[in-house]
Amino acid sequence: MTLLKGERKITFYNRNGEPIAYTEDGETIYLFTGEPVAYFHDDAAYGFNGNHLGWFEDGWIRDLHGQCVFYTEDASGSGPVKPVKHVKPVKSVKHVKPVKSVRQVKFVKSVKSLSWSNLSGRQFFK
Repeated sequence: MTLLKGERKITFYNRNGEPIAYTEDGETIYLFTGEPVAYFHDDAAYGFNGNHLGWFEDGWIRDLHGQCVFYTEDASGSGPVKPVKHVKPVKSVKHVKPVKSVRQVKFVKSVKSLSWSNLSGRQFFK
C-alpha cells in the first residue's frame, strides 16, 4: 500500500540540505546510487528487512524517537529549520528491489521533536 497517492516524485533532504534519497512512485525509497533502501506502508517507513524505521508525515521523515531525519520541499508543521537545499545528483539506474520481509509491528509514535536526529541518511536505512 502506498502512502502517497498517484505517482509523486519526491526528494528527501538531510539536515545539511543534501539530497539523499527519492521516491518516484510514493512507495519505494531509493538512494541516488539506485539502491532501494526502504518503502512506505501507511504512514510508516520500513526497511526491506521488515524493520520499522520511522514515520512520514507533513513532508518529514522522523526516526522512532520523533526526531527529523529528512525533509521534503513540501515539509510543513513542527520541525527544525530547513537548510538550503543542495543540487540533486544524477540518478543512477535503479537496482532490482529486494523481496519485502514480514513487517515489524509499528512502534507507538513518539512526540514530534523540533530537532534533527543523530542518524545520518544512510544510518537511518540500516
